[in-house]
Amino acid sequence: MTIPPLFFALLMWFIGTGAVVWLDSRPQRTFKTSHRIAGLVAFAAMAVVWWKSGDSSWSGAYVGFAAAILIWGWHEMGFLMGFVAGPRKTSCPPGLVGWDRFKAATATVIHHEIAIAANLLVLVALTWGQPNQAAPLTFALLFGLRLSAKFNLFLGVPNLSDEIFPAHLAYLKSYFGEKSISALFPVSVIGCAAVATWAWLSAEAAPTASGPAVTATLLAGLAALGLVEHIFLVLPVRDAKMWRWASASKPTPPSAAKAAIIE
Repeated sequence: MTIPPLFFALLMWFIGTGAVVWLDSRPQRTFKTSHRIAGLVAFAAMAVVWWKSGDSSWSGAYVGFAAAILIWGWHEMGFLMGFVAGPRKTSCPPGLVGWDRFKAATATVIHHEIAIAANLLVLVALTWGQPNQAAPLTFALLFGLRLSAKFNLFLGVPNLSDEIFPAHLAYLKSYFGEKSISALFPVSVIGCAAVATWAWLSAEAAPTASGPAVTATLLAGLAALGLVEHIFLVLPVRDAKMWRWASASKPTPPSAAKAAIIE
């Protein structure tokens, strides 16, 4: 039962990111409809999470994981399409440094972060005391990976991939740090590796083909993908080319790291 969960995690990541890239690259007049439909899917997914919360089987783990990815995709669409970001929608003032720069940067995304945190609490409440924790654990891991990537972008990484930012979010590029590796980056890499290792060991310790084993394996795969996306932030490669096939408008779309975690 090791290979199927890892393949499923990779497949959901690949399809989910491709779908968000395609929808975000379509004309802006389609954004409202796309986001509303995605919202209906997300609410249906939350209902499924509640319905399957008592299912401790391997199938329940797959359903919970998939539901979390669908909900996450809705939030990412809300950000990328410009519906939920933050009260500040202007570039960073020249010369702004330290705490003032951090506050200004936070104001550009705070509404989105609050929305994600609130949704995580909803998922925790829906599954409280139940055996199937796949959905809240998946969503929490995605949130953690997102925050790690955002802090690294703020402090600075060599590969910003800022040429691929959506035009309506171009002001966010001014809040990126210098193109260098900060002290946070190795901590983030070690953290991703530690989570992947912990989840893998948890899967090995759980009964074979059980819900907990599949859940832990899915989380291990997701953490490994997060590790890869972090590494892309420092490699001299443009991972956005990997998603060109999914773009409806054909210019290079948002990268995997930004579409799946950072944005």
